[in-house]
Amino acid sequence: MDAFDSFIHGLKPQLVSWRRELHQQPELGFLEYQTTYKIGRELESLGFKIHVGRDAVKSESRYGVPGDQETQEAEKRALEHGVPSEWLERMTGGHTGVVAQWDTGKEGPHLAFRIDIDALPILEASDHGHFPYDHHFHSEQTGVMHACGHDGHTTIGLGLAHLIAHFQDQLIGRFTLLFQPAEEGGRGAKAMVDQGWLDDVDQFYSGHIGINPLPVGTIAATTQGFLASSKWNVTFRGQSSHAGMKPEDGRNALLAAATAATQLHAIPRHSEGVSRVNVGKLTAGNGRNIIADHGYLEIETRGESKAINQFMQKEAKRILTASASLYDVSVEIDFVGETEPMHCDDSLISSIENQCKESTWIAHIDPVAHVSGSEDASFMMNAVQANGGKATYMLFGTSLPANHHSPSFDFEEDVLPVALAAYAHTLRGGNVQ
Repeated sequence: MDAFDSFIHGLKPQLVSWRRELHQQPELGFLEYQTTYKIGRELESLGFKIHVGRDAVKSESRYGVPGDQETQEAEKRALEHGVPSEWLERMTGGHTGVVAQWDTGKEGPHLAFRIDIDALPILEASDHGHFPYDHHFHSEQTGVMHACGHDGHTTIGLGLAHLIAHFQDQLIGRFTLLFQPAEEGGRGAKAMVDQGWLDDVDQFYSGHIGINPLPVGTIAATTQGFLASSKWNVTFRGQSSHAGMKPEDGRNALLAAATAATQLHAIPRHSEGVSRVNVGKLTAGNGRNIIADHGYLEIETRGESKAINQFMQKEAKRILTASASLYDVSVEIDFVGETEPMHCDDSLISSIENQCKESTWIAHIDPVAHVSGSEDASFMMNAVQANGGKATYMLFGTSLPANHHSPSFDFEEDVLPVALAAYAHTLRGGNVQ
């Protein structure tokens, strides 16, 4: 077992501990106050130069920032859970996330790693057979859950930071770790890109636990198939009235929202590539005898290319506008997130294969994994590649007892040292003396 693998073996119990602690305290995008503090405090103690909150993200580039009431409640909760006021002051108003830098002082390439830290608005399963429930580390925040593995990603990032600090004398070049808020909904990456952290990066790495169910010990060096996407919040406003005595005076926003929801799914698929649309949330109305004066949708479109996604957006806007007109109500469309198409650099495959095959943690390396969905790491990858750097998005194998974004989602904790080993051994591609 080489030095990197041996170090990871010794760190494994801590990886499990970090993951379970993070899983118990999930936080939604731009509300990750406790998570940001835990990360920042840990990395600062290792000797990293850290940038937190407003220093880490460009405020005006954030998408879909929660409202004042929601942010204030999260900030109050963070104080109650031990986040010092001086840390919270750097993050107020939804300015979460950490950028950590390490400069060895020796000439070499600049490597960056993206780690997403947010959770999802999902009520976690509380059934026997759900591993976090059975082992007493399920979510302590009702209706919020790490249902996509970002607790694991954050853990891997912390492990990588410890490895860099431990092996600092053997490393050259520079390292930037981007602990990104609000990946869900495509809301947070652009705010870090626009802050300039990736302007001179030579190699960029990110990745995901799961997505495709693969045996623990299997990794994929690159991925293909992530889609461009757009995320919208849509509000219909009408006129309430008594449903029995004066129905003619009402303008029904519920029916407008319901019509839009069904007709959006009738948008024809595009002949030139994959296209998607989904209505993920619909709320409307006040009571059974009241003409509904408001309706609200959360929707998304996706496309294999930017052009296909633009087609989906154009059709979606047409249907939303027509549904409002049909019921004589107004409609407001708020753009709250997006992702871009992204393409991994095939030239990194051989480097990843050559370095990672030396690891005892990694049993098999797939050159490419075919996926779907969307990722706002696309902004980071595209920014690095536009400046002449190389970028890839990896997968780390685990069985999946339930789908991503499911109340019963979980992953095998043995994937944590495997993923850390994959990142660690990529350092051998140019940042080890």
